[in-house]
Amino acid sequence: MRHLGRVAAGERIAHAGSLWGPVCVIETEMPEVLTKRADFLAANKGLRNAKPGFVLLTRPNDGQGIRYGVTVTKKIGNAVVRNRMKRRFRELLRAALPDKGLPGHDHVLIGRAGGVTRDFHLMAHELDQALARAGEGKGDPARGRRPRRGKRSGS
Repeated sequence: MRHLGRVAAGERIAHAGSLWGPVCVIETEMPEVLTKRADFLAANKGLRNAKPGFVLLTRPNDGQGIRYGVTVTKKIGNAVVRNRMKRRFRELLRAALPDKGLPGHDHVLIGRAGGVTRDFHLMAHELDQALARAGEGKGDPARGRRPRRGKRSGS
């Protein structure tokens, strides 16, 4: 029986036979994906950890397990660039969250301009650092409210 890679926490190994011999299948309990806008807005009120390629938002979700979401704005680039960045972020989160994710929390990665060209292994290390800081309850200071653009009230 062959097994490539290591078995992470929360994984089960199922053995099945085939015509060519025994097969080892790893069943991983994957975190749930955030799809509702309200969940993303709620995560924005939680802890914020900024890195050069992304911003990690974490917030408790009332015991719904580990959930994650990815968002990339049009400022980053065209659809091809944004989709590539989202694929990279999803893979980073799938690798890191089962071991290092915060239980009972929502995790949201927001793409930044350097995230597309940044080295994947460097971003994985930075995600580990951001998750460790979030686990300690530490985050970056609040940015404050941005001034509104457009019409001014008053004078």
